[in-house]
Amino acid sequence: MPDPIEVRKIPIESVTDASGLARLIDDGVLAADRVLAVVGKTEGNGGVNDYTRLLADRAFREVLVAKGTRSEDEVRQVPLVWSGGTDGVLSPHATVFATVDPASAPRTDEPRLSVGVAMSEVVRPEDIGRPAMVETVAAGVRKAMEAAGIADPADVHYVQTKTPLLTLDTINDARRRGRTVVTDDTLKSMDISNSTTALGIAVALGEIGPPEAEQIHHDLALYSSVASCSSGVELDRAQIVVVGNVRGIGGRYRAGHGVMKDALDADGIWDAIRGTGLDLPDRPHPDDLDGRLVNVFVKCEADPSGTVRGRRNIMLDDSDVHWHRQIKACVGGVAASVTGDPAVFVSVAAVHQGPSGGGTVAAIADLG
Repeated sequence: MPDPIEVRKIPIESVTDASGLARLIDDGVLAADRVLAVVGKTEGNGGVNDYTRLLADRAFREVLVAKGTRSEDEVRQVPLVWSGGTDGVLSPHATVFATVDPASAPRTDEPRLSVGVAMSEVVRPEDIGRPAMVETVAAGVRKAMEAAGIADPADVHYVQTKTPLLTLDTINDARRRGRTVVTDDTLKSMDISNSTTALGIAVALGEIGPPEAEQIHHDLALYSSVASCSSGVELDRAQIVVVGNVRGIGGRYRAGHGVMKDALDADGIWDAIRGTGLDLPDRPHPDDLDGRLVNVFVKCEADPSGTVRGRRNIMLDDSDVHWHRQIKACVGGVAASVTGDPAVFVSVAAVHQGPSGGGTVAAIADLG
C-alpha cells in the first residue's frame, strides 16, 4: 500500500518564486524528500518559447535540493509539470503532491487520494504524433498506476503529463538521422504532442483501443475523460502523474472528475467537484465549498466549428491573438466563477482530452 498524500496549492508571486514550497517544508506540512510531483501555472505566453516554465522548474528544484537529502540527479526525476500562460484572471500557482507518514494521516476505509509518478522512455521527435508515442505513453501510465496502488482504471480521476514538442533543433536532428516528423510547425506540434499523449492515456485506461495513425489528432470521437496533457521544450520524455483514489490508504483528500461539454459548461466543473464526495446543494455556489476544494484542473479547446451554443465566435479566425490565449482566458473565467478562486489550473490544446470543444476536469477536495 502506498503512503497517504498531502496536497497543497501555493501562489507563485514572481517568475522565479518558490517561497510557497519552502514555507510548506519549513512549517512541517510536508518533507522535501517526500514531494512526488508539482503541477503549476506560470505567467508566460504559453508558447514554444515560454521560458517561464524553465525558470519555475529551476526555482522549485533548487528548493527541493536545498531542503532535502536527495541529490540534484534524484530531484531531476521528480515530475514538475508547468503549463504556461495565465491569461485573463488566471493566477500563477502550483499544486504540490507529497507523501506523508501513514501514522500521521487520518485512517479510513473510504477512498482517499493516491498519486503515482513515472517517466516514460525517451520520446523521439519522429515519434511525436504517431502510434509509437501512444505506446510509449501508455506504458508509462501503467507504471504510474502501479506506483499509486491503483489496479482498476475506474479509480483514476486525473492523469497529468508533460511531453516534448518539436523544435527546429529536434526537427533537424530527426532529418539528419533520415527520419521524418509529423509537422514543421513547432507551435502546432504542441497541440499534436498533447493529443497523442491523451490517446496513450486512453489506451492505458481501456477507454479506447490502439488508434490508427490517421486517427491521431483527427478522429475527435476518440478521447480520454481524465487526461490533461501539456508539452514543452524542457524534456525529452513523458512526465506522468496519475491521481486517483485508493481504499485503505488513509489521508484527508479525495479526487473526482468530469468533463466540460463546451467552454461555458460550469456544470461539468461542479460534477467533478461533487465526484470528490463533497456534499453540495442542487444549485451550488462557491460559498458552499467552504474552503474544502484544493484545486480544479481543466483542459479547454476552441470548438473547431467556430461556435459555442450556436453562436459564432472569431477565435479561430483571429490573426492578432492566438486562440490558445482566448479560450484559456474564457474557460479560466468560467472555472474561477465556480471555485471563487482565480488560482485554477486551466490548460489549452485539448484534442482527445474530453469531448471536442470541451475538455476534461479533475477536482481534489479536503474531506477533513
